[in-house]
Amino acid sequence: MEARLNYAKVAPAAYKAMLGLEAYLHQCGLEEPLLHLIKLRSSQINGCAYCLDMHWKDLRAIGETEQRLYSLDAWRECPYYTERERSGLDGSSYARRQR
Repeated sequence: MEARLNYAKVAPAAYKAMLGLEAYLHQCGLEEPLLHLIKLRSSQINGCAYCLDMHWKDLRAIGETEQRLYSLDAWRECPYYTERERSGLDGSSYARRQR
């Protein structure tokens, strides 16, 4: 899958900020699988096919089950997620509620 645009070239300051956020996330104490779940859920909300593909593959590579991935868009109704994951996923939905 090909990215729609080259963020680093089109908006270098935004890309630099995104890299800073990514660096923060890796040292903030959240587990890698939870970070990837949040990123995948955010990509579902944003409708970015490139990011959906990337984060899906990242999660599968670290052993995430297909059952949990397929049901992620209905995480509130599924019993497959821990309370910690639910808290993180609820936070990833914050932007949608603000629209």
